[in-house]
Amino acid sequence: MNNTQSKILIIGPSWVGDMVMSQSLYIELKKANPIAQIDVLAPAWCKPILERMPEVHRAIEMPIGHGRFSFKERLKIAQKLRSEHYDQAFILPNSAKSALIPLLAGIPTRTGWRGEFRYGLLNDLRPNKKSFQYMVERYVALAHLKNKMTNSASLGGLDNLPWPKLSIDPDAQVKALAKFSISSELPTLGLCPGAEFGPAKQWPVEHYAAVASEAIKKGYQVCLFGSAKDQQTTSTLRSLVEKENQQHIYDLAGQTSLIEAVDLLAACKTVVSNDSGLMHIAAAVGCHVIGVYGSTSPDYTPPLSKKVDIVSIDIECRPCFKRECPLGHLKCLKNLDPRYITSKIK
Repeated sequence: MNNTQSKILIIGPSWVGDMVMSQSLYIELKKANPIAQIDVLAPAWCKPILERMPEVHRAIEMPIGHGRFSFKERLKIAQKLRSEHYDQAFILPNSAKSALIPLLAGIPTRTGWRGEFRYGLLNDLRPNKKSFQYMVERYVALAHLKNKMTNSASLGGLDNLPWPKLSIDPDAQVKALAKFSISSELPTLGLCPGAEFGPAKQWPVEHYAAVASEAIKKGYQVCLFGSAKDQQTTSTLRSLVEKENQQHIYDLAGQTSLIEAVDLLAACKTVVSNDSGLMHIAAAVGCHVIGVYGSTSPDYTPPLSKKVDIVSIDIECRPCFKRECPLGHLKCLKNLDPRYITSKIK
């Protein structure tokens, strides 16, 4: 264990689920050096998530949008960071542009996986990413010396890794429940029916409505989570539930801040979710997660929780990892019976 002060800069990922999973790296770094200072450069929306990770000292806003190059802006950011005198940077995205800022900031050790044209940008280049099955393994492996981590087996298996665990603010949770008039006495089912990736990850809204109806009959109240983009989906879902039961459904899509969503998900007994960022948040706050998989697979980014049910159906064309069904039938989602999911809600 290293007890000398070191300053670490993380170039964080741009997606919610990836950001949640990256906490495993920060936990591993702190295990090796408890007094290390870990700062994370990431999009502004990430800040609330990072503030719920006790290992993170500071979240630094990355003003350049995902996909933009903008060398001048990157140079300006690097010049500001140079005065921080970081000892090491971990670059989690795979792009060459994501590795530019640590280089321009003069950070002596720059660690990351081999990606597009990153030779020279990284000087602690890890070549064997595909030797690690899970994304969380790939993050944690970066915390160790290159010659110590050769494949998944050298990490001891998924169950031996530190899993993300977001902290919850009890006072903020009470306020959020009161804000949306959600009872703290009734068991709550969370539903996350959206999918930023595309329709091939989105279980049909009528199936979600069937699950909501059955859960209400079991005495649950139901919270619908999502962004403003999901409002049409959640509104349709609520309308498909029997009128007399709609009073037990709280449509929160686009109504909450991300941090309110974290605290409200933590108040749920069970969360049913497509393969999405919200699924990973639900796992990181300790919910019983029922993860619905269509075109994707849990063999790469499973929800990391002791209370998980993965549901999917085995047909020869899945997983295809496509945004839209190449065959146009979406059988991997449509044929997944809602009664199977309902049976797992106790």
